[in-house]
Amino acid sequence: MAGRPFRWGIIGPGKIAHRFAQALEVVEDGVLHAVASRSAERACAFAAEYGAEWVYGSYSELAADKEVDAIYIATPHRFHHQNALECLSSGKPVLCEKPLTVNAAEAGDLIRTARLNGLFLMEALWTRCLPLYDQVQEWLEEGRIGDLKLCTSTFCFRPPSDPQHRTWNHELAGGALLDIGIYNIAVSQWAYGANPLSFDAHGWISETSVDGLTAATLVYENDRLSQFTCSFLLDGLNDFTIYGTEGRIRIHPGFWQATEATLVTGEKERTVARPFRRNGFEYEIEEAMRCIREGRIESERMTHAHTLANMQLMDGIRARIGLQYSFE
Repeated sequence: MAGRPFRWGIIGPGKIAHRFAQALEVVEDGVLHAVASRSAERACAFAAEYGAEWVYGSYSELAADKEVDAIYIATPHRFHHQNALECLSSGKPVLCEKPLTVNAAEAGDLIRTARLNGLFLMEALWTRCLPLYDQVQEWLEEGRIGDLKLCTSTFCFRPPSDPQHRTWNHELAGGALLDIGIYNIAVSQWAYGANPLSFDAHGWISETSVDGLTAATLVYENDRLSQFTCSFLLDGLNDFTIYGTEGRIRIHPGFWQATEATLVTGEKERTVARPFRRNGFEYEIEEAMRCIREGRIESERMTHAHTLANMQLMDGIRARIGLQYSFE
């Protein structure tokens, strides 16, 4: 790859793919080479907007393009497993939107396939790569707030009430937990540097048979807790606060894409800002490119083990609240 740009392909030119393509414009050596969609009109419009050289009417054609260095998958998560499996089986490194799959069994299958083929695979949980989180990590490692005891967070917003919208659509694996609760879980995992030992959860299941609200308490070693609520029924404060014996750290709303955090110790309060160069997606793109160029099969920022643990926990929470998808 040295001596030429890193060429990305995109599967699924929807709303999230636009953010990826916009961020790619500020990534050194990164270019959008090709886009694939089942809608020729959408693919052509997307390619024209962002300067992609090639347009494909099928995902398999993009996966077979020998000029593509990696593929970003931005389809609804119901289809992540089959889309990523096709790309990995064609020898292509994959950066796949969160959640990586619908359940842990599918995630494990993709991880095994990536490892068997020596290919990079990363769940695109972009929060883990943001500059602000490096600052918060530094405060935690320095022990600025003492021993961690509690995390609290909300991720709640009101999407369209259309039952066919991806958020409410059962056949697209809709529901608050998989769509947005994954951020509460992944940041809790990151803050504590561990997976919970147990959990309790409650949920409200909609008429379309997806969770419109899920609330959970995660229990970590030494009785440390993380409490979160994710919902499509209301607007939340949407911050993430980490409490310790000597202070607290508040990651400002919306915590999954935050550029500001406040450290409070005693009567001292300090707020820092880490603005994006573009929209925040540039950092996960650069992390994926770095790993692929170094011959790595996973990123230390979002390891296969972290992804699998999150999926296993969400499987457990869904079982607790009575949510299983008909296609599983």
